[in-house]
Amino acid sequence: MALKAAELGGGRFDFEALYEMQGTALREMVQRVYRNSPFYRKKLDEAGVDPASIRTINDLDRVPFTDKHELRDAYPLGLMAVPEKEVVRIHSSSGTTGKPVIVPYTRRDVDAWAEMMARSLAMTGVSSRDRVQITPGYGLWTAGIGFQAGVERLGAMAIPTGPGNTEKQMEMMIDLKTTVLIGTSSYGLLLAEEAKKRGVLDRIKLRLGIFGSERWGDKMRRRIEEIFNIETYDIYGLTEVYGPGIAIDCPYHSGLHYWSDHLLFEVIDPVSGRQLPPGEEGELVITTLTKEGMPLLRYRTHDITRLLPYRCPCGSAYPMIDRVLGRTDDMIKIKGVNIYPGQVDHVLKITEGAGSEYQIILTRNEGKDHMLIKIEVEEGRDPREVAGEFKRNMKSRIGVTADVEAVAPGTLPRSEKKSKRVFDYREL
Repeated sequence: MALKAAELGGGRFDFEALYEMQGTALREMVQRVYRNSPFYRKKLDEAGVDPASIRTINDLDRVPFTDKHELRDAYPLGLMAVPEKEVVRIHSSSGTTGKPVIVPYTRRDVDAWAEMMARSLAMTGVSSRDRVQITPGYGLWTAGIGFQAGVERLGAMAIPTGPGNTEKQMEMMIDLKTTVLIGTSSYGLLLAEEAKKRGVLDRIKLRLGIFGSERWGDKMRRRIEEIFNIETYDIYGLTEVYGPGIAIDCPYHSGLHYWSDHLLFEVIDPVSGRQLPPGEEGELVITTLTKEGMPLLRYRTHDITRLLPYRCPCGSAYPMIDRVLGRTDDMIKIKGVNIYPGQVDHVLKITEGAGSEYQIILTRNEGKDHMLIKIEVEEGRDPREVAGEFKRNMKSRIGVTADVEAVAPGTLPRSEKKSKRVFDYREL
């Protein structure tokens, strides 16, 4: 289990010095978006905020947040802050919950993103001698092309398999002797279990895996690592803010380093909007200091994390956030208790014999909410004993009583993309 950096002698991180250092870039960014972005000029004027008065992170407290619905409402290019002739590429969110968000990139944006991605890969130990299999999607989605840009900037060999086609993935992994696997954690687990089932693990040369696009717990991490005999890394990002590669954990696995020369991170109380100090858990808010095509000022990610108040003993000067616990819009409210999926991951972690996979099924009968949690058990364990311990841990750690159904390993569905964990039928 990874030790916290404070326990390893990393010392405290000086966020005051960081924010002072970011001050110049912040002042320039606010003036630039006011000058070049009709969206932000109107937003700041309506809030009565003089852009010249925003000089430090404390002043940001007076600046209104930007939320995803505003990005959707501005479809397709309402937030573009440069002349169209300077835009060299666009990417897009999936649009599964409404209009997609179209994100324009300038040449400098593309270069900055490639540099952040190369830093992320280098932090995990990827070098020019590696062969990197890239399984996320290409096209309008940011992940595939973003990873490829970082791999190529490092001088490693990119194997752009893209998503799906597990048969081809296995063939490429074996024949090309892939050393680094990139994808969602769900697909990493699917590939690991498939390789084990086929009996080809001795022909696979992987040494590390980099997984993102969804939150994943320690049990899933350990299972992937044990099957493939690799070390895994958690990478963070979102389409609206470049894409993946804006934060990643290092070999100490004490948190995710983020690139503070390009990004200013705040953590706020998701209800009141109040800025929270390092160490306190809340919602991550991002201001893009250098992005040109679609700069974002105080963008609410809805991801729950905290700024880690200590330095990492790896020696990096970059600050860290904690691994994402969940999203404010993924929070489950049941029987007066608020639950994040990350808390269920923690209960799995402390339940002996529990596997990494679970599903939460919520129903309502005669006005009463009911929660059923299906969990997988490890081979050779008594399902009734594991279910009983998991139920007790749910009650003692989270404060909610749930029915628990323990099923055999491999019973719950695997995904080539992101795993769906919560099924809420209460409003149907």
